[in-house]
Amino acid sequence: MKMENEQKSGAFKARGAIFKIGSMSEEAANRGVIAASAGNHAQGVALAAAKRGIQAKIYMPLHTPKPKVEATRNYGAEVELAGETFQEALFAAQKEQKQTGATFIHPFDDVDIIAGQGTIAVEMLEDQPNLDCIIVPIGGGGLISGIAFAAKQIKPSIRIIGVQTEAACATYHAFHKHLIPCLTCTTIAEGIAVKEPGKVTMPLIQQYVDDVVTVSERDIAAAILQLLERHKTLAEGAGAAAFAALMRHHENIRSKHCGIVISGGNFDLQKLSELHELTMHLPANSMA
Repeated sequence: MKMENEQKSGAFKARGAIFKIGSMSEEAANRGVIAASAGNHAQGVALAAAKRGIQAKIYMPLHTPKPKVEATRNYGAEVELAGETFQEALFAAQKEQKQTGATFIHPFDDVDIIAGQGTIAVEMLEDQPNLDCIIVPIGGGGLISGIAFAAKQIKPSIRIIGVQTEAACATYHAFHKHLIPCLTCTTIAEGIAVKEPGKVTMPLIQQYVDDVVTVSERDIAAAILQLLERHKTLAEGAGAAAFAALMRHHENIRSKHCGIVISGGNFDLQKLSELHELTMHLPANSMA
């Protein structure tokens, strides 16, 4: 397991943000940065901006978990809550960016962001060269695009499997060429609740990813609880998605040395009761 939930910002997003903001010109940095996020990208951008000493303004959906909002503000960023969904927050951020001239830091559809996330694959294969498969959660696709591209350069034979929740699976349908729109994105895995795959990321996913699967809300809840009970580590819904995919699809994954990306740990503890409700009817051996 690659424990990105142990990053300072609580998720992998700091990698791409630090690479993007660190490579900006002084002129661009002086105008500040602006972003939209369901939570983890916000903290990554806020942390990266603080390290460089520049202004950051982050637009987040109205119902973003409070711990993510508070953590973003604690890194020094200005937070604006706008819209019911990530897409609505994104629209608000892009509108302000045009007015202010600040540099927009896209959460996934940016080659620098993708490259920063790809460092995860480099580290995983340096640490475990015998990996034959890596399972990665998919929201907009920045994480899996970076990991898949980097991993295939290092080890072309490795299989990359993406996972989405059934409640937000636009990339799953696009990958398998299903003409089904994603109408709702209500999920315990709000970090990957994205209605449309990225214009930059989707071609990379189609070229370098071997398969995309889905998991249920109950699968994700069970994975969170197993990580907490058996491994003493807290993952958020999106962060547990890859582990959930291994538990649900292990017979089809056929891996001897499987890497799992635990992408984030910014879990709203007020949702523990929701986990209990989702898993209370599971068979006793379902989490073995």
